[in-house]
Amino acid sequence: MTRRCRGCAKTALTPLLDLGSVPAADHFPPRDTPVADTESGHPLRMDQCAACGLAQLADDDTVTAEPRGIEPLALREQAAAAVRLVLAAGLLRGSTVTEFGSPHGGTWLPLLAAHGFTENTGGPADVVLDCFGIMHEPDQRAAFAARAAATAPDGVLLVQYHSLAAIVAQGQWNALRHGHFAYYSLSTLCTLLGAAGMSVVTAWEFDLYGGTVLLAVRHGDHAPDAGVEEILATEADALSSTAALQQTVDRHVRALRGWLEAAAAHRDRVYAYGAASRAVALLSMAGAHRGLLAGVADAAPGKQGRRMPGTDVPIISPAELVAAEPDVVLLTLPDLLAEVSTGLPELAGRWMIDDPAGPRRQ
Repeated sequence: MTRRCRGCAKTALTPLLDLGSVPAADHFPPRDTPVADTESGHPLRMDQCAACGLAQLADDDTVTAEPRGIEPLALREQAAAAVRLVLAAGLLRGSTVTEFGSPHGGTWLPLLAAHGFTENTGGPADVVLDCFGIMHEPDQRAAFAARAAATAPDGVLLVQYHSLAAIVAQGQWNALRHGHFAYYSLSTLCTLLGAAGMSVVTAWEFDLYGGTVLLAVRHGDHAPDAGVEEILATEADALSSTAALQQTVDRHVRALRGWLEAAAAHRDRVYAYGAASRAVALLSMAGAHRGLLAGVADAAPGKQGRRMPGTDVPIISPAELVAAEPDVVLLTLPDLLAEVSTGLPELAGRWMIDDPAGPRRQ
């Protein structure tokens, strides 16, 4: 059967990033279960459409079973800042709101309620929210059509996404995971939204996850503002070097493995913080095990008492991490640094930030 683009249904798809077979990113087995030979047997590849430019998950043979995470402080703070910007732009008009949620948790509804909006119970809404939600839809064309239909004729659709340009420029290859079906450039989003009868009117950039973008989208044909044009120009340069993303994989995996082995030889007690989806492929491919990495702490109760997929490394609570008195802690998500530094002062001076070039001091 011929594969078609998830966004435009064309067939001109070429591989952009191939990780081979890795564990499912959303399945954390119980801590004491043995690591099965088949656990790391899920193909993971990103293709790109030559017609619309959409970078997309090639196939997904996994079954979603992700324990819900705790929404990080950085994400909550960025959401509040985003709402302030949209309000200042005069785009929060009307009284009803609909939110297309993300399986990772978090909501903007209380932020809109503070400005007099009530959640819509039927029909199109004045404001429609999608914060990292639409990337989880296998049928991207239908997903954009659904969000357009949910937006009132004079309403605004707010879409936030992790920028493909940032993923490429910063070597964030492990942003690729099962269950994430699309990775967006602004140029591609303009095309897909246009097919749904909508156009991007303005955009804001944030440092979250190394580069996220919030779009304000309206029905009809509207000229984009200077902010949109600036992002389009910037991302064109970043996306001209997509081949480097594949080259980053081996360098990152080797650097982490070498660092873990050196720490073990030095008899350092090494732990990590953040049982995030992007840590799954990395730790598995680096061959992490309890002899190299004693545990991964995470604030999500649903992940504690489990282990990192494809490894025997247990997932523990932040309190257990502090009690273990580690020599060094690898932070798998740099955006968490401010939060964990404040919440876990006992670990001051022990944080190392995961980086494709090798772990680095904070």
